[in-house]
Amino acid sequence: MTASMSAPHKLAVVLLSGGLDSMVVAGLALERGFRLLALTIDYNQRHRVELDAARRIAAALGVERQLVLPLDLRAFGGSALTDEINVPRAGEGDTIPVTYVPARNTIFLSLALGWAEAMGARDLFIGVNALDYSGYPDCRPDFIAGFEQLATLATKAGVEGEPFRVQAPLLHLGKADIAREAARLGMDAGLSWSCYDPAPGPAHCGICDSCRLRAMAFSEAALPDPTDYADPR
Repeated sequence: MTASMSAPHKLAVVLLSGGLDSMVVAGLALERGFRLLALTIDYNQRHRVELDAARRIAAALGVERQLVLPLDLRAFGGSALTDEINVPRAGEGDTIPVTYVPARNTIFLSLALGWAEAMGARDLFIGVNALDYSGYPDCRPDFIAGFEQLATLATKAGVEGEPFRVQAPLLHLGKADIAREAARLGMDAGLSWSCYDPAPGPAHCGICDSCRLRAMAFSEAALPDPTDYADPR
């Protein structure tokens, strides 16, 4: 992976969940010349296996430091990922699905912002995209712009003339484009994890919404899918 000289030696915090999107975002940040601090949130999510994927990705990319921060959002509930609510398996509908975790990206970016300010980083990378995003409100361009403004207003660095940048390079990409970016960057997409409802063992379920999007991405990109699906339909 060849680093761009657009931001040589700058430090950035990347939210690294262990999913394909966050993996590609981390790769793009490295390509742009950033040194990376990887923040992974252990929010007691149903798909805790993604934490292992995040560790594998961090090691493969050689990030300077990975922080796995515990934050038990099961105390709040309100989502199929943090509560006793069934994960949808019927495909996406017209409403925000129950896999939406209340204010998750706002919470995660706030934590990334605090770590970035403490470490002297001024760039935050997050793997949201506004096309194949299941209707989540915190994956939209307006949210990213709004949080960037908040970050500058809410921090010592910001009010002293060092604004923060929230970089979301996948914002206007579809899942197939993201799979292509992983291939272009020479990344092993098999290190990542997408399934929201994993069964015991190493396989993705193959039928939750997130698995459907993942399988569709590799198919539409005409790339081999490295994923083991328990139900490959």
